[in-house]
Amino acid sequence: MSIPLQLVHSAHLTLRPILKSDLTDLMQVNGDSEVTRFLPYPTWESEKDAQAWWVRMEERMSTGTAKQFVIHHPEDGKVIGSVLLFNYDEGSSRLEIGYVLARSYWRRGYAREALNALLRQLMGESGIRRVEAEVNPENTASNALLASLGFSLEGCRRERWLAESGPYSVNVYGLLASELPAFADTP
Repeated sequence: MSIPLQLVHSAHLTLRPILKSDLTDLMQVNGDSEVTRFLPYPTWESEKDAQAWWVRMEERMSTGTAKQFVIHHPEDGKVIGSVLLFNYDEGSSRLEIGYVLARSYWRRGYAREALNALLRQLMGESGIRRVEAEVNPENTASNALLASLGFSLEGCRRERWLAESGPYSVNVYGLLASELPAFADTP
């Protein structure tokens, strides 16, 4: 069974499944070391890195346990980020999310808008019961974003990921569908 979601619209954005043609825009996002400094993968340095990532992502998506979405900004006509839904467990109706946004779109409310719309659809129409996320404790913006969306900080996994700079711990967040109404209609 695959993750039950295809398309999400918000006031200013569209989230849709990734296409290979999106790699050009995603190269601009993932090729920025400031954007990727808290992520568990290296900054893309070339089209070869983007292509290698695409091959790995296609493999993950083919199993039905992961789905990669892009955040498309229709007004600007470009992909400005992505959201990965992964570790989907149909039996317990839960999954994890990861997200990235181009630096030029930071602090403008786009990440919150995209995730809010995505969570409403996942936990509403799609019937997902629980969404989880792991965030580097030093990534204050991402920690604040999840808290603003109603996620609860559930703990810390020490030295969970290995990055270019070495191992790092992550804060573990969770959101239950029963907690969704408290924030679902906020912009």
